[in-house]
Amino acid sequence: MLLLKTSRDALLTPLQAVSGVIEKRHTMPILSNVLIEKAGDSLTFTATDIEIQIRTVTTGHIGGEDAAITVGARKLQDILRALPDTEVSLTLEDHRLAVKAGRSRFQLQTLPAEGYPLLASPANDAVRFSTPQRVFKQQLALVAYAMAQQDIRYYLNGLLLIADGKTLTLVATDGHRLAYATSELEAAAAARSEVILPRKTILELSRQIGDNDDPVDVVLAGNQAVFRFGAVEFVTKLIDGKFPDYQRVIPQGHPGCITLPRVPLLAALQRAAILSNEKFHGVRVVLDKGVLSIISSNAEQEEAQEEIEVDFQGERLDIGFNVGYLLDVLGNVSPETIEWRFRDGDSSVLVTLPGNDSFKYVVMPMRI
Repeated sequence: MLLLKTSRDALLTPLQAVSGVIEKRHTMPILSNVLIEKAGDSLTFTATDIEIQIRTVTTGHIGGEDAAITVGARKLQDILRALPDTEVSLTLEDHRLAVKAGRSRFQLQTLPAEGYPLLASPANDAVRFSTPQRVFKQQLALVAYAMAQQDIRYYLNGLLLIADGKTLTLVATDGHRLAYATSELEAAAAARSEVILPRKTILELSRQIGDNDDPVDVVLAGNQAVFRFGAVEFVTKLIDGKFPDYQRVIPQGHPGCITLPRVPLLAALQRAAILSNEKFHGVRVVLDKGVLSIISSNAEQEEAQEEIEVDFQGERLDIGFNVGYLLDVLGNVSPETIEWRFRDGDSSVLVTLPGNDSFKYVVMPMRI
């Protein structure tokens, strides 16, 4: 039975959009598959790992009968990627999917579509808002790197999203540093909502959302969040937990403040990091009259020192940091200069952008 006949890219593009959520190892074999549903000239691809579900639709001149099947996502994607840009036909033959293109022919095992686990649709009593994809993508980039990776405090392995009136706030922390960014919504959210999005959700959204002014529509309902952009519907479960009070972490009264050139500081830290301790990645940042010194050393007694001229005439400050935490923020903000606010060698440092209150980055010191 002929399922469809269309161009290779009409299959490959939507398949690539959903297959990133599929894990390589599963306890349920069907979770390695993608659900393909054909109805008229509409072709829907759905993939899930039980916690996240991505669905996208492609339309066009797609011949064949209406049907729904599931097939191994990775194998089908690899086959389509390896084929030339030509017409491809999918045929169902005795519970196997035949892929034909020119003189190439492949047969893949299938599983019934009825057994594919789909996430339920969100409830009607939902908080909804919309923001341009470019704005949301940039806001995610400003905070995502500060998420924890495998912390036993599971609520840190994600990102806090707060929709409150016309303000969208994103916060991430791993307990050693915290990133905070806000943006303004064109239309106010109907009610305040505060949710924690899983780490995998954030990484996949950052990959998928475009750098354009088209909207991403967000729905927050119960234990789910839904993101719709372009032809993609992205559904994710939420982390059930209490996120730390980030407002208490952000320093309010640091008396010292210097302005630093971002790119030269980034380059100096990258060079100093080469000789930092491989386990702790620590560097000393020494601020003295007219100069900022970055010093690193390792167990082999090797040492690196970098100096940057600064406008500073206060008392000497010597403070240690994980150099990776500093490289992360400098690599993800774009202004030519940053502001460095401090109190003493035992207190956290606040990194901000000149004339911009929408971004804050807090780094805790470390003993070196």
